[in-house]
Amino acid sequence: MMIKKFAFILLTLLSITLGISQNTNTLTLSKFSRISVITSGPGEALYEKFGHTAVRVKDPVLQLDLIYNYGIFDFEDPNFYINFTKGFMKYKLARYPFYLSLKSAQQDGRWVKEQVLNLTQLQKNEFFNFLENNALPENASYFYDPFFDNCATRPRDIIQKVVGDSLLFKGDFVSENLSLRQLMNKEINPNTWGSFGINIALGSKLDKPATPSEYLYLPDYVFEALKVSRIIKGDKEENLVQKTNILLDFEEKKSKSDAFSPFLAIVLFFLLGLFITYKDIKNSKRTKWLDFTLFFTTGILGFLIVFLWFFTNHSTAPNNFNFLWAFAPNTVVAFFLLKKEPPMWIRKYCLVLLAFLLLIPVVWLTKIQLYTYPIIPLFILLGIRYWYLQKTFKR
Repeated sequence: MMIKKFAFILLTLLSITLGISQNTNTLTLSKFSRISVITSGPGEALYEKFGHTAVRVKDPVLQLDLIYNYGIFDFEDPNFYINFTKGFMKYKLARYPFYLSLKSAQQDGRWVKEQVLNLTQLQKNEFFNFLENNALPENASYFYDPFFDNCATRPRDIIQKVVGDSLLFKGDFVSENLSLRQLMNKEINPNTWGSFGINIALGSKLDKPATPSEYLYLPDYVFEALKVSRIIKGDKEENLVQKTNILLDFEEKKSKSDAFSPFLAIVLFFLLGLFITYKDIKNSKRTKWLDFTLFFTTGILGFLIVFLWFFTNHSTAPNNFNFLWAFAPNTVVAFFLLKKEPPMWIRKYCLVLLAFLLLIPVVWLTKIQLYTYPIIPLFILLGIRYWYLQKTFKR
């Protein structure tokens, strides 16, 4: 799968480098041209789970049939992973023959729908010129934000720019009052490691109710929004979408739980920790490796949360209430717990951690921040172990 994606990206970039049959910068679209928004269904890879949005420009007179794709990135960029971690995810607009995009979707078994926009000839050419200028090497790159600036929001923004006050954006497609996190969890099964990691890494900004416009970070909702929106042409109000075509009619890929899922892994660890704690109470002892594992792991995750919050450009990483259980100082405390007789202040420290855990249901129920359900057994185990430790160090 990854090799195929690299090959496709390479072919795409090659098409850009060599040019596409003619110099489109000097062209004016004919009256037979059409500009469409292309929506693709979800794929198998994590970054494909949300589907995809792109723009198609077709003109039979000029023999043009191009796709403008704002979702191109390169794993082989030597700085890709460093920049990704820091929140500087560099994507680019690529322009290439439409058949390549359709061929890729066909190979992946992803449905593809086309919405032909109801634009005037002037608006078509303005749209085309905007895309052409954006596709120039000096303009093609942009810093990607998965929730606020991505392959779906870019076409939305161009439509708003080109159509202006003539666009009547309708929010009728929104039937539930969901947050960005809830929308994300509808697309990626929460019981997968990808979703689990994202839910831990990102903060409470994802938990505010999303506006209809903010729904459009997801391609499915771009499709639905365009379907109900209107455009003023002259003194008449018409549908923004002139025609909808189904180009590939595959069954939508459902997001499934991982075979060895986060919930399964945490439940198994919870049962082990519960059994060990029971034995420790019965035998009046303390299993040091379990305490070290719990404290060191939650501490490392805490440092990751602090790093993402304060030292990166991720727009949704700040104000992350996962610090209530993933507490960075635990990393240091873990080494004290390897001692046969740890310092007595650890008792008070465990009481503080218990207080933090008791705040989690409040944060969750008031929807300040939603937690991912596979982590619930870990919360219970941490509570039991902290309670046991503060009782142990009390003696």
